Amino acid sequence: MRPVRSFATIAITALAAVAAYAQPIISARSGVIARAEGKVLIDNAEVQESATHFPEVKEGSVLRTEDGRVELMLPPGFMLRMAENGALKMLANRLVDTRVEIQAGSAVVEVDQTKPDFNVTIAVKDGQVNLSKVGVYRFDSDPARLKVFHGMATVEIGGQSVMVATGKMLSLSGGAASAEKFDVEQTDALDNWSQRRADAMAVANLSGAKYSNDSYASPAAGNTWIYNPYYGMYTYMPMMGTMCNPFYGLCFYSPMSAYRAFYFGGMSYGFGYGIPSYGYNNGSVFSGGGSAASYTSMHGVGSAVTSGSSSSTSAGPRGGGGASGSTSGTFSGGHVGGGTVGGGGTGGHGK
Repeated sequence: MRPVRSFATIAITALAAVAAYAQPIISARSGVIARAEGKVLIDNAEVQESATHFPEVKEGSVLRTEDGRVELMLPPGFMLRMAENGALKMLANRLVDTRVEIQAGSAVVEVDQTKPDFNVTIAVKDGQVNLSKVGVYRFDSDPARLKVFHGMATVEIGGQSVMVATGKMLSLSGGAASAEKFDVEQTDALDNWSQRRADAMAVANLSGAKYSNDSYASPAAGNTWIYNPYYGMYTYMPMMGTMCNPFYGLCFYSPMSAYRAFYFGGMSYGFGYGIPSYGYNNGSVFSGGGSAASYTSMHGVGSAVTSGSSSSTSAGPRGGGGASGSTSGTFSGGHVGGGTVGGGGTGGHGK
């Protein structure tokens, strides 16, 4: 099944009107729950989401899903998403040493940025998988295996070290084995939900990054997770530059890079065949007078009419859907999480 590419493209003038702030989540530990859908439990106690309370999976605790799904923040830049009927144990929750054991079900780990001092290991049955490259990784417990949709993983199994590259999968039961090819276009509901959540997270990042710059907020001491209350969700904020995930075809902006993209045209990013290409836009992304202006989106370069009665956006090479609507104080985008992003809302529990 080909993944549902429900991309949320951005009308620039709408984001300029977003009156949201971005609250950093400063934590020395991995394991904060970013989102819970349906019935999710920590050590048999049901998780209750709140805008002021951030549930945390402590070292030694078990996180389970019954009829729900969950997003778990690991070190900044690493997001784990677990499907229904899953279970994981937090073996170690320090940022410099995060170890998670997948005990049941399936999970996807999205890696948008790495640091040399972050060690993230996912254990499944007989395998220990170390993630140190940007990409998207799928873990299944039955049968126990790793799929690398994009990136590179190092697997310790059967006393050997095996490198698993993009488009390869490896059994994590029994002794060491060689990696085999798989079709990255063959996905299921968990893969598609992870894609939609990644899209929504990138939208929340860009609005939060721009507002942080415009409000002269103090910059974070490093790459961090932030909570964007306008979108009611967590997102990733790099301290400097723009970090892009080639497989999902999206980028995360620091406040300064968002400022440059909005007011100076910035860099344009495209992901043809998973390879980023770069080039400067012609002119500012924030122009008026009824003329069209080029802008940088998460999924490639689109265009938007910054004044007048309507605007349109288009996705990049991996995009599957655009958006259209008035730019007069409205936000119009594609579908995220099974619903439509519009006026700041995000969709619900989609398949």
